Amino acid sequence: MTRAWLGLAVAACSALAAPAGPNPGWTLVWYDEFDGQALDATKWVRETGGDGWGNAELEFYTDRVENAHIDAGYLVIEARHEPFANREYTSARLKTQGLGAWKYGRIEARIQIPRGQGLWPAFWMLGDNIPTVGWPACGEIDIMENIGKEPSRVHGTVHGAGYSGAQGVGRAYDVRAGAFADTFHVYAVEWEQDAIRWYVDDTLYLTVTPKSLPGRWVYDHPFFIILNVAVGGYWPGSPDATTVFPQTMRVDYVRVYQKSGG
Repeated sequence: MTRAWLGLAVAACSALAAPAGPNPGWTLVWYDEFDGQALDATKWVRETGGDGWGNAELEFYTDRVENAHIDAGYLVIEARHEPFANREYTSARLKTQGLGAWKYGRIEARIQIPRGQGLWPAFWMLGDNIPTVGWPACGEIDIMENIGKEPSRVHGTVHGAGYSGAQGVGRAYDVRAGAFADTFHVYAVEWEQDAIRWYVDDTLYLTVTPKSLPGRWVYDHPFFIILNVAVGGYWPGSPDATTVFPQTMRVDYVRVYQKSGG
């Protein structure tokens, strides 16, 4: 999430297959189906702030229900155009830091992203050692990012020391027709000791291994999950007259699987 993206390649792929669960051999170890009346505070932390987040973002992330709430079995993250704490936009950023972190596994979510110039939805992970080593040494796994000016494209990327920011290592995935905001899609990574694989609706489009990277492989410790919708920034650019607010990212579920037996 912390970069103006530079990928290795663009995959000319299409999301045709219906979403499906993982292959046999995976065990569900953590999940949130968002079936309660309110966000589960035992699973999610509402991160707040409006300092640009290193990307010149324009929003202030609040802890208000207006910006993140549960509605009919979905988590709804809502970006709004409104004055707040010297910012012109509000949104929400939710993380499992301090409540849940995982080393290896299949991490997936079924998401319908927002649309519009200047919107930047993301489903991603950071190493839980970030308080001690900082970013990018902690590692970052971007499971899904989209920028509104590319409605038919999502990105998967990793960042570490020597390949962060504009030098992040990743790839884009294009839907054949329409926009990703038109419907729900399942975004996932399968992360092992020496490989990370990215999927959209169970279509594999990227594999990263230690040999893929110009720097150290830092994906050998637990990572926590983040869901957010940024507004503006170096990569997506600012909203313009075509951008309609409010915009929402709807999340049906988030699930973490690990290999049975270890």
